[in-house]
Amino acid sequence: MNSQPRCIALVGPFQSGKTTLLEAILHRTGAIDRMGRSGQGNLAGDGSPEGRAHSMGVEPNVATVQYLGDAYTFIDCPGSVEFAHDMRAALPACDAAVVVCEPDDRKVPALSLVMRELEELGIPRFLFLNKIDATGRRVRETLASLQEASTTPLLLRQIPIWENGAATGFIDLALERGFVYREQAPSQVVELAAGELPRGKEARFTMLERLADHDDALMEALISDEEPPKDRVFQDLCRELREGQVASVLLGSAEHGHGVTRLLKALRHEAPTLAETRERLGIDGEGPPLAQVMRTIHTGFSGKLSVARVLRGAFREGDVVTGSGGAETRIAGLSQLRGAQTTRIAEVGEGEVAGFARLDPITTGECFAASRKAPDALLALAAAEPVYAVSVRTKNRKDDVRLTSALAKIVEEDPSLKLEHRADLGEMRLLGQGEMHLRVAVERLASRFQVEVETAKPKVGYAETIRQAASARGRHKKQSGGHGQFGDVSIEVRPLGRGEGFAFESRIVGGVVPKQYIPSVEAGVTDWLKRGGLGFPVVDIAVTLVDGSYHAVDSSDAAFQAAAKLAMSEAIPRQASVLLEPILSVEIAIPSGAISKAASLVTARRGQVLGYDSRAGWPGWDVLSATVPEAEIGDLIVELRSATAGVGTFSTKFARMAEVTGRPAELALAAAS
Repeated sequence: MNSQPRCIALVGPFQSGKTTLLEAILHRTGAIDRMGRSGQGNLAGDGSPEGRAHSMGVEPNVATVQYLGDAYTFIDCPGSVEFAHDMRAALPACDAAVVVCEPDDRKVPALSLVMRELEELGIPRFLFLNKIDATGRRVRETLASLQEASTTPLLLRQIPIWENGAATGFIDLALERGFVYREQAPSQVVELAAGELPRGKEARFTMLERLADHDDALMEALISDEEPPKDRVFQDLCRELREGQVASVLLGSAEHGHGVTRLLKALRHEAPTLAETRERLGIDGEGPPLAQVMRTIHTGFSGKLSVARVLRGAFREGDVVTGSGGAETRIAGLSQLRGAQTTRIAEVGEGEVAGFARLDPITTGECFAASRKAPDALLALAAAEPVYAVSVRTKNRKDDVRLTSALAKIVEEDPSLKLEHRADLGEMRLLGQGEMHLRVAVERLASRFQVEVETAKPKVGYAETIRQAASARGRHKKQSGGHGQFGDVSIEVRPLGRGEGFAFESRIVGGVVPKQYIPSVEAGVTDWLKRGGLGFPVVDIAVTLVDGSYHAVDSSDAAFQAAAKLAMSEAIPRQASVLLEPILSVEIAIPSGAISKAASLVTARRGQVLGYDSRAGWPGWDVLSATVPEAEIGDLIVELRSATAGVGTFSTKFARMAEVTGRPAELALAAAS
């Protein structure tokens, strides 16, 4: 059959059962003796302590198994939209994907995001309709709702055998056989009851009709009421799946091991080969050994591990390789992966997935080759727009230096995280795709790098300005023996238009303030503007030096700076200041049915809806344009995802500063005091 290893991605919405399916596959292929349970934190395929702690996938997990003499590497990708970036990096080099989904209409929006990724990459896909034992709903009704998530026709390959309202087995429409489920064991062939035969024939004819859309000979056979040869049916199933004309739908229950053997056999006979995957990726089969990095792992002590699939040739420990960015490095070691377990190996062959040690200059998504020439990258990984942020600081000041290094490794491992230094606010921020995304990142800092941090809500970049012009005089005089200090300035201040910043000019005549001290006056003014009467930076203001005096002996740069600060304090007392807050332009992308919910979320946050339009290239989606104060944006993503079955998202950019009054202003001032 298949002489080269295949690589299969397990993808699907959050909590659809992907990791449990991987566990069932490991058990069915003899890789493990007994199945673990997600709630018990003992799944062999889950190598992440954070994932086990939260009972959810938070990073791709890799496991290689042998089935009927062939090798299969499964990449179990996280289902939460917060960890979707990891899936995007792993998918391109996979031969096919198994989309694990449930008979639950509420999961359809999340399923549509996964299907869209696969369709854009052209990856052949099976749907494994999981938890079939827990539903009494007709499969055709379920299929109709799932079809909304896929632009590719879904091809039903099996229908359930019902007994007392429960699915106890299935009819394989291609084989025309009935099977009954057995707990944690392959299904058993059974004779179909008389009542099941008409259902099976009707469903089989529907399947054949769909296949005939791309096979004229099959269409003629159906029109002539001729039974097509089984070989012809399987050839069409294989060809149309590989060409992306259909997505095959299989049934089962990962928790009980139902449908796993049929899934494995479908993968064995129908999933594309490595040669076909190379063709899809535009890779020549001839040339130096080539691999693509699917994931990067930074361990606390063992250094960097690059999980990569070999697309051509073979690699050995010690080989010198060149990455897509042109960096050259040496493979320090190779290992086979199964969840948290690693096994040292001497060589990794064509089609296999392995861990490559110490490829420090090569990042996730890059290709590398055993050649001096840099290979082309297969994909350009654009980091997702951050939608949630926290400020971070170490619990122990001695960890400050280690924090920056540890965060850099965390961000390299997961580029959908972003590190931001806000010197103006005196804080370091970690930004990402949601609350759980950042919580896991913080937990990794502690578990892998022994750096514990405290998180807090990020500060808001408030500012202040004035409404009216004013003038004042500042006189700094001090005598303390020897040379004294003397500086005397008279200034005028006036408001500028919003966003114009700061302007300084001098109208000194006659040398009442010597030229060499005028820059000192400006320096004193700008220093005072860093923290105005309300305690925030002062913006959109013009200051003019109009008069002053000096002392031939006691005047100095420092004295005129001090005089300028005094004058500013007199000209702009606290009661004359106006508080400003940053306003963000927000683009919210949501399914069309959720537009009113999104608009309500905006208005509840003192925001203003500007309008909405259809989302380009996304049928059934809209983009709502709005402005929202930065102070109100913090947990918007949490409520937005709650209102959109977990799929809503947004992007922001700074729009303007605007005056804030009332209760919001009182809260801001209280927090700053």
